[in-house]
Amino acid sequence: MKKTVFITLALLLSCVALQAQNAFFPAKSGMKMLYVNQNAKGKAKNYTRHTIKNVEGSGLNLTISYVMEILDKNMKPQSNPSSEIPCKVVIKDGVVILDMHQMFTDQMTSPDVKVEITGVPMELPSSLKPGQSLKDANIILTIDAGIMKMKTDVKITDGKCETIEVITVRAGTFTCHKITQTVTTTIMGREIVTTSNSWYAPNIGTVKTESFNNKNKLTGTTELISIEN
Repeated sequence: MKKTVFITLALLLSCVALQAQNAFFPAKSGMKMLYVNQNAKGKAKNYTRHTIKNVEGSGLNLTISYVMEILDKNMKPQSNPSSEIPCKVVIKDGVVILDMHQMFTDQMTSPDVKVEITGVPMELPSSLKPGQSLKDANIILTIDAGIMKMKTDVKITDGKCETIEVITVRAGTFTCHKITQTVTTTIMGREIVTTSNSWYAPNIGTVKTESFNNKNKLTGTTELISIEN
């Protein structure tokens, strides 16, 4: 259970870095998206697969339910039987609201491990333009395992749409909004500062993300490698 919690947190941060009618999230029931998570040398560490299960609402106001499955470097489920994590995203007036409390809390709590998530959701408006800044967001994750209690505070700041550009990944070629952000993570008093470049495509969401350490050295990438409609 603890391993699942930390894997999910890592995915949360990489995606926080993850649409209907040009919103930045997929909104077609049955759609499957496969991502590869790679180290700095481009070697696959693991994969994640998102499957859209249900879409409620219309226009630019939707609630999208999907499942996330974690696969190992050989694209096999990391748990047996396969464990799909139910998630949910709300799009309000074209703004994707990434509320981590709503997305993950119920799935990360067990009789032995209690998880509490609070904070300010990240928002991605569909009207993003180059030069436009994003609202700051933060996630406070408290894990209580009885004999051990750990608090992680993640601040997402300096978000900005740098440009609109065409990029090619293994899943295809997309016109994307490039967004840069700073992520400051504090765990047990230790502060870790990283930055990221993320490319978001309308109706798709995250196409690619690059992560850098505090010395601006690449530490890993996440890339969309296939889409099934």
